[in-house]
Amino acid sequence: MSYFRTGLIIAIVVLIADQVSKYFLIELMARNPDGIVVTSFFNLVMVWNRGVSFGMLAGGETTRWILVGVSILISLVVFFWLRKSTNMILTIGLGLVLGGAIGNITDRIFRGAVADFFDFDLIFMRWPAFNIADMAIVCGVACMLLESLFQGKKSDKIAS
Repeated sequence: MSYFRTGLIIAIVVLIADQVSKYFLIELMARNPDGIVVTSFFNLVMVWNRGVSFGMLAGGETTRWILVGVSILISLVVFFWLRKSTNMILTIGLGLVLGGAIGNITDRIFRGAVADFFDFDLIFMRWPAFNIADMAIVCGVACMLLESLFQGKKSDKIAS
């Protein structure tokens, strides 16, 4: 199977997992508006993120559509980068980023904001709520960084 096809399959699986989880969790959270305590450090909550990471750049309808446009452009760059991938770690990373980005674009277009649910309250910090698409993007970027550090093209060193 080609790297490109593998990356597309990963993107599609992420997109489906993200959208199915959001469908069920939005319904669940509508019945539990105060959230659900799962453990002492993990809760399910309902947060509508109208901005980007950590709610930055949140705004009205104009901001929403600007974010959709920028996200589509980034997704296109990732898609064409995926077409040229010749490395499995990079392919996995690009597929994860592409699927996550499309999942969050789908939310912005059809729901008006990105639905976030997973809330971790660690001893030293409280992490902003996130979703499966966000997890895929973070893991995908980590794969891309690892590939860049350890698998990327070796420098042409002249042996002396």
